[in-house]
Amino acid sequence: MKLIIAYIQPDKLNDVKQSLYKASIFKMSITNALGCGQQMGYHESYRGVDVEVNLLKKLRMEIAVNDAYVEPTIKAIIEGARTGEIGDGKIFIMPMDRCVRIRTGEEGNDAIG
Repeated sequence: MKLIIAYIQPDKLNDVKQSLYKASIFKMSITNALGCGQQMGYHESYRGVDVEVNLLKKLRMEIAVNDAYVEPTIKAIIEGARTGEIGDGKIFIMPMDRCVRIRTGEEGNDAIG
């Protein structure tokens, strides 16, 4: 079992979800995040004052998968999120020791579904 965490551009969410659905991956959690990397932010003027914005809006996706679904999940995220520009995002794959479904008490691969 693995926990896949991906940071993507907010405007690519629908594309990534469609790619995941094509790969038969339907369960995910999405949260708003702020971050910066090579993009280094940007400058804007607010009420006549120059403001440096270096924390940009991103989305954090968390997807728990059984081992057989790790590579298809990664490929689907890349397919949906890639633009070829700086700021497309990152994917982290972490081992997951245990998973318990609250409703039934199932554990492990059965709990992920």
